Amino acid sequence: MARDAKTLARIHRVRTLQLTLAQGEETRARAQVDSETALSGRIAALVAAVAPSPAMWGGAGLRAAAHYRERLHHSADAAQLRVERAEQAVTAAARATRAARQDEAAMGKLVERARADRRDADARALEEACAIAGKRHTPC
Repeated sequence: MARDAKTLARIHRVRTLQLTLAQGEETRARAQVDSETALSGRIAALVAAVAPSPAMWGGAGLRAAAHYRERLHHSADAAQLRVERAEQAVTAAARATRAARQDEAAMGKLVERARADRRDADARALEEACAIAGKRHTPC
């Protein structure tokens, strides 16, 4: 019985560690989404800054602005794709965290059930020991 309790305790520790790792991965994924969203915002600001203006009357200036604007649009598309992938990673990490939390809770319940069974077995052993002893004094 003690060996089973040790095994359950060890499995519970492993499940708790897995839960902690899953929560860390979810946090990292959320930080990645924030980072990618910020990058996308910075690229959008650059696109707005490179917009053609009346001050650029020369053909070379307009051509250069159009070239950089086109490159920034490609970068913006790539950044949006990275944001979507990061959001998918957050969804997967949240799912993994939820599963790890369920596993850890189930192991906790098994450990508690094993402790309760051990307490009940100890209580039954004490009751049986008292029943066997009988009376403490002789009849009058």
